Amino acid sequence: MVKRSCPPCGPEPGSGGKKGRGNPVSVQLFPPELVEHIISFLPVRDIVALGQTCRYFQEVCDAEGVWRRICRRLSPRLREQGAGARPWKRAAILNYTKGLYFQAFGGRRRCLSKSVAPLLAHGYRRFLPTKDHVFILDYAGTLFFLKNALVSSTLGQIQWKRACRYVVLCRGAKDFASDPRSDTVYRKYLYVLATREQPGVVGGPGGRACDCVEVYLQSSGQRVFKMTFHHSMRFKQIVLVGQETQRALLLLTEEGKIYSLVVNETQLDQPRSYTVQLALRKVSRCLPHLRVARMASNQSSTLYITDQGGVYFEVHTPGVYRDLFGTLHAFDPLDQQMPLALSLPAKILFCALGYNHLGLVDEFGRIFMQGNNRYGQLGTGDKMDRGEPTQVHYLQRPIALWCGLNHSLVLSQSSDFSKELLGCGCGAGGRLPGWPKGSASFVKLHVKVPLCACSLCSTRECLYMLSSHDIERRPTYRDLPASRATGTSDPSMGTGTSQDPGGAARACEEYLSQIHSCPTLQDRMEKMKEIVGWMPLLAAQKDFFWEALDMLQRAAGGSGPGPTPLES
Repeated sequence: MVKRSCPPCGPEPGSGGKKGRGNPVSVQLFPPELVEHIISFLPVRDIVALGQTCRYFQEVCDAEGVWRRICRRLSPRLREQGAGARPWKRAAILNYTKGLYFQAFGGRRRCLSKSVAPLLAHGYRRFLPTKDHVFILDYAGTLFFLKNALVSSTLGQIQWKRACRYVVLCRGAKDFASDPRSDTVYRKYLYVLATREQPGVVGGPGGRACDCVEVYLQSSGQRVFKMTFHHSMRFKQIVLVGQETQRALLLLTEEGKIYSLVVNETQLDQPRSYTVQLALRKVSRCLPHLRVARMASNQSSTLYITDQGGVYFEVHTPGVYRDLFGTLHAFDPLDQQMPLALSLPAKILFCALGYNHLGLVDEFGRIFMQGNNRYGQLGTGDKMDRGEPTQVHYLQRPIALWCGLNHSLVLSQSSDFSKELLGCGCGAGGRLPGWPKGSASFVKLHVKVPLCACSLCSTRECLYMLSSHDIERRPTYRDLPASRATGTSDPSMGTGTSQDPGGAARACEEYLSQIHSCPTLQDRMEKMKEIVGWMPLLAAQKDFFWEALDMLQRAAGGSGPGPTPLES
């Protein structure tokens, strides 16, 4: 019970007029509405901390009335709080934690910056960088157009800034997509899956809501094309695959079926009308019992994840097929839409698809990588290609996974709930901050990660991280059964010490032999940093060893004392 003392209104009988100490008054005697009103003026961080002090304040700080006032303070224009068990609390936290952060790879300043925050946005659900701008979709279905522009700095200088101005591109959007290649230069058009009210026929029933695909120019936000579907067709996701002249749009229905249509992007800017044919994709024709939950695509392949966690692949070119599977044995150039099932030990929750490699995360939080490993982008500690899913043993329970042209990124959470960004593969152009030579295993990058970061994306020029916390999105990982958590002697594993001490000892011997084979002291230091990333250490322990190795490396190089890369 929280109490405070208040002076009495008058002298107590028999006190001789002396001032009394006062009677303790409980805060519980105040009307709950008054307490909620007072607490609603506190910052969100302080409200969360206050709710952890006692049971009474936990109930008060968790009341919907408090979060309704906070939500209206954070987003005055928000009229509908949405659905769910705790709609106002969810809406308030979504708008409190929303943010888009980016770090440019080139230039003098290599620090994390924050984009402009649209006042109308109800949290951030998805984002996509294009050649010149960034597009953000919120939880209310509003798609925002964040523009790069020339602005005046505080010193009166004109400078170019990313995502510093915004406009509303459209409303009622469900999903959006652009050219699936990693290079944003190819992202000329933006395809938006939206719901639009269609006018009714004269003398017939009123208007009906129909799904449609609208195509916008990414440079100006001008709509150049629109296709409308029958009102009985309801879609929830759109992805693109193929070249500009034969661009295939894959549409996922709410029932888990895949439909596709083909457009020619080179003719979209011509003012004319024509009809396109919507056809059922082969994966839904040949396997009608499958219910697809989500899709991922790049220029030459498509990946489907079913509601049961199964994974099916379409590969459209022989070169990508050889990189992914190591052979052309089952590739049929005359039937490129035939789905291929991947053999996996558990249910897959989400994936990341690069040009010629991919990453999968299962229900136990394990990461599996497959495909080309020329630059070490699979994070297995070597540069050997993998023709089947291979587990990266020293990483578990990622928040997000991203695969690019020749490098991979993992967003993870440490034991103290802080976020960190790990990367592997090619480090050219600064795409792995702090590791210019790259790494064949996942190492911690020199990037300050926002506390509520939930997704990421990397382009040739910039690294982007989206911050948003949804209280209804609970952790979906399960604990691995003891019968399946067996140890191994794989040097790159980094786990299973308690199950296989002999394997851990052999791994350490292998580490020492790798260090001994390095010709110079600098190479040995770099190899030791990689090995620290492989080992099953806590985040603070890894940071300590990496900082110590950096200090020793600078001292050996004669650079003298100075700030660490993280401090700078």
